Amino acid sequence: MRPLFRFLVVCTVAGAGLALGFLLLVPEIRGIATAGTAGRGEDLLQLSELSERSRVYDADGNVMTVLHAEENRSPVELDRVPDHVVNAILDVEDDRFWQHGGVDLRSTMRALVTNVQAGELLQGGSTITQQLVKNALLTPEKSVDRKVREAVLAVRLEDTLTKKEILERYLNTVYFGNGAYGVQAAAEKYFAKSVEELDVVDAALLAGVIRNPVGYDPIRFPELARARRDLALDRMVANRHLTRAEALELRDMPLPRKLTTPPPPPNDYFVEEVKQRLLDDPRLGDTPQERYNAVFKGGLQIHTTFDPRMQRAAQEAVRKRLPNTNGRFAAALASVEPSTGAVRAIVAGDDFNSEKYNLATQGRRQPGSSFKIIVLLAALDAGYGPNDSINGTSPCTVKVPGFAPYTPGNYEGSPGAVMSLTEATAKSVNCAYVRLGAHIGLDKVVDMGVKMGIPRARLEALPSISLGSKEVTPLEMASAFATIANDGVYHAPRFVERVLDRKGKVLFTGPDRGVRAFSPNVARLATRSMRTVVERGTGTRARLPGRQAAGKTGTSQNHENAWFVGFTPQLSTAVWMGAPEGNVPMTRVPVCGRVTGGCIPAMIWNAYMSVALEGMPALSFEAPRSVPKGKAIRDKFSVKRATTTTHVFDTAPPVEELPPEPPPSPPPSTTPPTTTKPPPPTTTTTKPPPPTTTTTKPPPPTTTTTAPSSEGND
Repeated sequence: MRPLFRFLVVCTVAGAGLALGFLLLVPEIRGIATAGTAGRGEDLLQLSELSERSRVYDADGNVMTVLHAEENRSPVELDRVPDHVVNAILDVEDDRFWQHGGVDLRSTMRALVTNVQAGELLQGGSTITQQLVKNALLTPEKSVDRKVREAVLAVRLEDTLTKKEILERYLNTVYFGNGAYGVQAAAEKYFAKSVEELDVVDAALLAGVIRNPVGYDPIRFPELARARRDLALDRMVANRHLTRAEALELRDMPLPRKLTTPPPPPNDYFVEEVKQRLLDDPRLGDTPQERYNAVFKGGLQIHTTFDPRMQRAAQEAVRKRLPNTNGRFAAALASVEPSTGAVRAIVAGDDFNSEKYNLATQGRRQPGSSFKIIVLLAALDAGYGPNDSINGTSPCTVKVPGFAPYTPGNYEGSPGAVMSLTEATAKSVNCAYVRLGAHIGLDKVVDMGVKMGIPRARLEALPSISLGSKEVTPLEMASAFATIANDGVYHAPRFVERVLDRKGKVLFTGPDRGVRAFSPNVARLATRSMRTVVERGTGTRARLPGRQAAGKTGTSQNHENAWFVGFTPQLSTAVWMGAPEGNVPMTRVPVCGRVTGGCIPAMIWNAYMSVALEGMPALSFEAPRSVPKGKAIRDKFSVKRATTTTHVFDTAPPVEELPPEPPPSPPPSTTPPTTTKPPPPTTTTTKPPPPTTTTTKPPPPTTTTTAPSSEGND
């Protein structure tokens, strides 16, 4: 009698409540029910597009990682879901789904009786259509108002969509716990399977979880989950989708013991760079929120430029060639395809989980003498030639109008000489390049750097810019040198090859069209000079047997940053070494002692490029179409000092030529006797940054300054 009495009491109270609620809500119900005919309320039935995770692929088409927000979902078509999965979910959640019209009064009353008899909530009265309405269109609040709206909209939804469309939407929407939204994500999370591979016992577990994804979590609460799974099996027996014998046998099957998580991406720094660039890409939306929704909820297929083979080669080269300094010093690497700007590999740090700072794309450091190539290109673009001669004697005090006298010195106090631009490049002669930058115009040096992809905001027309005093990143340097390898056409570095939407439509693809920074002949002349750096200059450790390579070493003041940047026709790579936390002298490092760009960075570059280029043809650089006749570059900015002799000349001495040109006779020696080699200049004061415009500069002070970068013959 007690269950019957309880049932009657509950029915009476519930009926009275529903009746009262119905009377109170008659105007609202009438408005919703007539919204379709009155032209109001149609938006209530517009189901928004499902959130879908995006996939990131490497250049070989392999999945690197998936990107999703709070809803990890991979929608599937109903035809892909096995019948026993559909049956299990319907048997537990809505066994009259194919018969009712959105609201099932019979099931509602049956659930009420069952719950009253048990004294707890065992069955729900909501149909799958009602659940879909609640999840997609309404709030989860528990009130008579919401339940009435849910019922009315469920009926209307049944008139709008077919049963199969509603079921497909539900299976892709329902939450299965542990961040898995939809049956495909649940299959992956609990069983490491695709939905097509789920068996009957898997289906029963998933069907049982839906009612309470947290309480029936098979990992946290296995006993409750097992009981709920067995109930689902019983419901399948009751609906003749399973025999009693089959159900008894399946009860002994084990539960999943761990969740399946996607493998970590092979290179977290690369994936993070991809994400950040897409979130800033206006092609994915006008606002940050639109772009976020596209990347994390839009089901994009993101094909990147990442080459896993090259990445392994880069990481292995750094691991083997970087000396053990107990973590004090690190190396970064960026490798770019010249013809497209595609970034193929980056080494940006040791552990992304502990250090998110990307040394390859965010690490700005002085490039030292590797920046001299930009000065050389500015000179060649202005009509000078690689055989032109220039004064490279040291120490040198250069007075540029608008600036204080600037006094750098050659590396390790080298006296220098009058030499060709090619020789000054091979030996990385500071005084030659400071004079060259002053002669052609510092603004032209800045303009050339901008054409090659270095932001103008980080370049300033100072005398020290010719020695690399302004900070750049490894990726910027790799892209700048890629412009030379690409016959003077600059491509912005890119991490994404193409992006498709969830339906496979291409949103954008391919490299930019490129921007010509300088002529092909200028690029080829520069390449000829840069080859001498690798063949017989400061970068001989970078030589690639059987291949032509060009590059430039760079070491900033006090050996705080060391670089080698170089290229072949197919690949441009920059390697930096230094302290991640800032400028720290590298003066007692294994292998090199005092680290220069021609030592460890060149060795890393060589080890990487040797492997990265495997399987590619050994291409030769294009020869210049014309080589200007050598002439003297007049030394009009040097200031004579009592302690040194300043070489001022108007005629060009003989200079060394490069193949394929026949070499002329060697130049006469202009090197001062070694017994009178002057010591390097002493440090005095540092010149404050000048104003950004040169037309209104005040008269400069008369004191000399030291070079922010004093690398030379490294």
